[in-house]
Amino acid sequence: MFERNRVDNAPELSAVPVEITLLDGTLSKGKLLVPILKTVVDTLNGGTAFIEFEPYGGEKRYIAKAQIAAVKPVGVPRVPALQSRLRDNGEFDPYAVLGLAQGAGREQIREAYVALAKAYHPDRYANVVLPPEVGDYLAAMARRINAAHAALEAPEKRRAMRQEPIFTSPGR
Repeated sequence: MFERNRVDNAPELSAVPVEITLLDGTLSKGKLLVPILKTVVDTLNGGTAFIEFEPYGGEKRYIAKAQIAAVKPVGVPRVPALQSRLRDNGEFDPYAVLGLAQGAGREQIREAYVALAKAYHPDRYANVVLPPEVGDYLAAMARRINAAHAALEAPEKRRAMRQEPIFTSPGR
């Protein structure tokens, strides 16, 4: 039977960094706990009277929505900052894109590529409502990561193509 009060029925929560100003003027910085498929706006405008808030360096607590004067998201890059990270400035360094030192080994390149590809792959965020500029940024970063990996793997592929075959069949 389905039980509403069981902990394993609780939705997964994501932490959104915010500054909350209460009606008495108190300013608290911390993380607003929001269900995965909801936005901060959905949570604040939802039917519940309280929200979950975890101040930095403190314990999780519930705040009455009626006592909140303002909520300001922090740590979210603005649109110009997102666009500036996508520019190459005429230079494309595949090692820098993958976060590697020059001359990194093949295994390091593969590990960095796999980790970044998982983080920026568009399918990872398919069920999340994102602003268009964030979606564009994720898609552009996925393209840059793929291009960097291809640029670093191309010499290895050429080297493999030039190798002598290990076995050749006798002529007929």
